[in-house]
Parts: sequence; C-alpha cells; structure tokens
Amino acid sequence: MLGAAGALPAVAQTPDAAPGVDAAWTARVEALATQAAQAAVGGRPGVRVEVVPGTLDPRLKLAPCARVDIYLPPGQRAWGATRVGLRCADGPVAWNVYMPLTVKVIAPALVAVQPLAAGTVVEPSHLQVGEADWAAVESPVVASADLAVGRTLARALHAGAALRDADLKKRQWFAVGDPVRVLATGRGFSVGAEAVALTPGFEGQSVRVRTESGRTLTGMAVGERRVEVPL
Repeated sequence: MLGAAGALPAVAQTPDAAPGVDAAWTARVEALATQAAQAAVGGRPGVRVEVVPGTLDPRLKLAPCARVDIYLPPGQRAWGATRVGLRCADGPVAWNVYMPLTVKVIAPALVAVQPLAAGTVVEPSHLQVGEADWAAVESPVVASADLAVGRTLARALHAGAALRDADLKKRQWFAVGDPVRVLATGRGFSVGAEAVALTPGFEGQSVRVRTESGRTLTGMAVGERRVEVPL
C-alpha cells in the first residue's frame, strides 16, 4: 500500500488561504485512495474504484499552509471505511489531521440468484456472476464457483448478495485419529512423512499431528488428509 513515501505531489496553498479543506486537497485524497485500491486488486479486469470523501471535524481550525502532504497512515488500507492523513509540511504551524472516507471496489463476483438459507449446500444453479463491492466487509469474495459448490452456507444470503469466505462453513479435511500426510517445507526443499491427526483438521486452521517416530508437530490443514508444517 502507498504510505507517506507514496504521497502524491504536494499542491501549494497560498499563505492567506482560509483554514479548512479545499477542493484541491479533496481531489488529491481521492486520487491517492483510488491508486492504492487499484494496486490492492492487482490490475484485475472489470474493476472500478469509487471514493466517497468524508469531512474533517468542523471544530478544527487549521492554520494556512503552503504545502500539504497527503498520505495513508501506516497500517491503514484504502479499502472500505478508512482514513487519509493530511500533514502541513510548510507553514507557520505544523499540523496533522485525518480525513475519513469510504473506498468502494466494485468488481465481478459470485452472487446469489435467490435467497439461500443457512445450511444450504451450494449448487451451481444458486450462483451467477454479478457485481459487488469487495471492500464492503472484511471477508473476501469467493473468486470461483469451484471453491463454493458442494460446501455449506454458514449463514443466510439474500438474492444478489455476494458470496464471501465467511458465508461458507470451513471444510473438515480429516478427523482425530485419521492418517495424514505431512509436508514440511523450508527454503528450497520439502520433506514428506506419515502421521496421525491429534486434532480435527478444519480448513485453514492449526492442527497437531504425531509422526511415526512419535514426534508431535503443529501445522496447517490444507487439504484432504494433508498438513503443511513450516520449518
């Protein structure tokens, strides 16, 4: 993401300009947020970004500033409800404030054709390609029908709602006592071994296994009776 180092070129403001946020600042906030959001989706086709700037606290009294830097605070994303920093870099009074804004990332997504109840096993006829705001909630959209068909909904979906990871129950790849294949990976190499699951293996969750030598390892359930252990 773009941060302070990626701030757009500053626009000069005359020293006698009225305090507050002018149109040039808002335009630069929108440009920075749009650029960062587009970078986040990696040039995916069919994406458009909409930025809805908010307003600064009306109680603020900003001193005139000849140069204002616009930047994304560290750890802040141009995604959904967020904020952008405005920092006076050349003025009689150093100030730093944050403008709230909403960044919408409208892109192709799988959406429900009809209302679907929690517990529904997803079928191809339940979904179609539509559009959704990827940034509306934290959970990512499901990119492919192959990742959804045959899985169970964890919560209800209304017609037209985008299918997201959080809407699907985690798959259980194996149960306690099942034999599993462990793949230990390091830089430039990998080692495989047989083991027995000591905890159930749910998709994307940590799991403990015991190898044939009696060693207990902690890894990640990644597939049908498969565990990855980083070295």
